[in-house]
Amino acid sequence: MPRPDEIMYPTRPERQQDRRKEAHQGKVLDEFFDHPTLLAISRLINRGLFDAIDHPISTGKEGGVFRGTKGSGFVAIKVYRIGNATFRRFPSYALEELRREVSVRNLRTLIPAWTRREHTILGRLRAAGVRVPEPLGYHRNVLVMEYIGGREGAAPRLKDALVEDLSGLYDDLVEQIRRMWEPGGLVHGDLSPYNLLYREGKVVAIDVAQAVSVEHPEAVRLLERDVGHLAGFLVREGLKVKASEFLERVRPPPSSTEE
Repeated sequence: MPRPDEIMYPTRPERQQDRRKEAHQGKVLDEFFDHPTLLAISRLINRGLFDAIDHPISTGKEGGVFRGTKGSGFVAIKVYRIGNATFRRFPSYALEELRREVSVRNLRTLIPAWTRREHTILGRLRAAGVRVPEPLGYHRNVLVMEYIGGREGAAPRLKDALVEDLSGLYDDLVEQIRRMWEPGGLVHGDLSPYNLLYREGKVVAIDVAQAVSVEHPEAVRLLERDVGHLAGFLVREGLKVKASEFLERVRPPPSSTEE
């Protein structure tokens, strides 16, 4: 058991660790929470969507996701970076569709439009029965969603999860992607073990802003790519799956449904 003085006055390694942690947190604050973003967060707090931001769940080049507290529960808060680097990472096919939907001229309007797009697509997928976080609200470059996880922490990405029932996972992936296509009328376009969460034996799709309509010229190619990524993952995990069979289960060829 540590002595009282060790608790009140940590040893040098502990102080160094605290300083590194504080430096990292300061860097995160500088990267994500500029003045306009802080104003957006303040607006969302005033709307009652959450009470405070707790800590980062994940951060990347496009943005970061943070856990927020709301009463006795939690929410997920996604903050998109405002900058040219973020803009360049958006898929061109999705940006073209976004420009057709709204008038986007510069970064000042692009990132908020992209945030709004993700909020809208989440709602559309949930209406189709696809397992995605419930969208709760947005303002500018900040999106508030259902928190997938518990007090023990956020649900892991599929790539990091321990999957005991690979056959059950395969069936669930088929069902979720099939619902995206019909009745959802959408293709995720970037589906992989990196943007699927895994909780209680089920997948939850995230990062959906780049999804496009099944009528898009690239829709079939993107669906094939999504299925290929996931079939490859299942094979690496030990389940014998052919991408062609996976694709047929998701979207049977027209001849198989004709009488």
